[in-house]
Amino acid sequence: MSTTERPRILVVGGGYVGLYAARRILKKMRYGEATVTVVDPRSYMTYQPFLPEAAAGSISPRHVVVPLRRVLPKAEVLTGRVTTIDQDRKVATVQPLVGEAYELPFDYLVVALGAVSRTFPIPGLAENGIGMKGIEEAIGLRNHVLEQLDKADSTTDEEIRRKALTFVFVGGGFAGAETIGEVEDMARDAAKYYPNVKREDMRFILVDAADKILPEVGPKLGQWGLEHLQKRGVEVYLGTSMDSCVGGHVVLKNGLEVDSNTIVWTAGVKPNPALARFGLPLGPRGHVDTAATLQVQGTDYIWAAGDNAQVPDLAVGEGAWCPPNAQHALRQAKVLGDNVISGMRGFPQREYKHANKGAVAGLGLHKGVAMIVFGKTKIKLKGRLAWYMHRGYHGMAMPTFNRKIRVFADWTLGMFLKREVVSLGAIENPREEFYEAAAPVSAAAAKKAENTAEKAKAS
Repeated sequence: MSTTERPRILVVGGGYVGLYAARRILKKMRYGEATVTVVDPRSYMTYQPFLPEAAAGSISPRHVVVPLRRVLPKAEVLTGRVTTIDQDRKVATVQPLVGEAYELPFDYLVVALGAVSRTFPIPGLAENGIGMKGIEEAIGLRNHVLEQLDKADSTTDEEIRRKALTFVFVGGGFAGAETIGEVEDMARDAAKYYPNVKREDMRFILVDAADKILPEVGPKLGQWGLEHLQKRGVEVYLGTSMDSCVGGHVVLKNGLEVDSNTIVWTAGVKPNPALARFGLPLGPRGHVDTAATLQVQGTDYIWAAGDNAQVPDLAVGEGAWCPPNAQHALRQAKVLGDNVISGMRGFPQREYKHANKGAVAGLGLHKGVAMIVFGKTKIKLKGRLAWYMHRGYHGMAMPTFNRKIRVFADWTLGMFLKREVVSLGAIENPREEFYEAAAPVSAAAAKKAENTAEKAKAS
């Protein structure tokens, strides 16, 4: 960690906004003008729109993440959490992964903590639910689903088979619809290699409290997406929610009860709860309240953007807020970076304004929906063409040229090679096999040492 006397720009969070804002600041900054410090519990940034494809095996998990230290070689990258911020002293408390917490002074602050899964006090959810906010969860879901097929193919117990082959997804927004579409696609392909498992044996269930899915692309495309999933055998229950899932026994508010080993929770996000300890002005839903310049209200040295910020949407009008998506996060980060430099040099701040360019969603290989906005014209696409738009947009939005090439290479290879359907469930506990092999040896050695000690004592 640097002890330089130069002004410090502290970026709290290394996600989409944190990464791009830090890159922008470093690019615009003069040599030696300031020190940029990025603090995040992970040493990499995750491109979340690709998590469903990573879960389905269409993209290598390593290609969905961007190592912060490689992309930000001129910045300090600290692996840990900012637990509190003292605005009067301009000091942040950093809790590293190991060791004691310490104080880190700063002159300018960027809050980019992002969002976490929005959950409710549902019995059994914490014990049985699987989220989709990080690459670890995407890898875990892929291995878990394939492991369920392994179980179903190898048992004669119908109750075990039924529970293993029932997959429940809660949440019908982008994350939920895309994930169930990709996972169903993967499971359908994988079933070809299991003699005792067919697609007809599987049960995919999508649940949402709203009366529609994919609201981001509009009612018509959302309805098409709903009908498309239903044609693929996905049961969709709208206007209902999950009451409990204790022991994998799922109970919906509409009375449906099923047993499932796989319960995927994608029912929205909320701002990182750590914001409550920073002493910043928060909106009604816990977002940092910012001006259109992305400056936190009432301050001239703190900026915030992305999923953890309540940013006025000037393109829509008074009272509107920018939605939490990658489209806004990328552009906000660039304006934020420019404004931090302007603030350091005493120049005026620029307001953030961006008109919505549409939305795209993939529902599995060669399937998707897209709404593209050109001025006042909206172009609505579905099927294979929309899927191409989805891949093209997110492929170009993927940070760094290195990762773009790797992602497009994965897609190109996927056109000629079959999807891998191997489960690596043991990766979640890689030491188990070694422990089983070493434990008897260790026990025998301990017993021998004990006997030797007893003999020595007796003599």
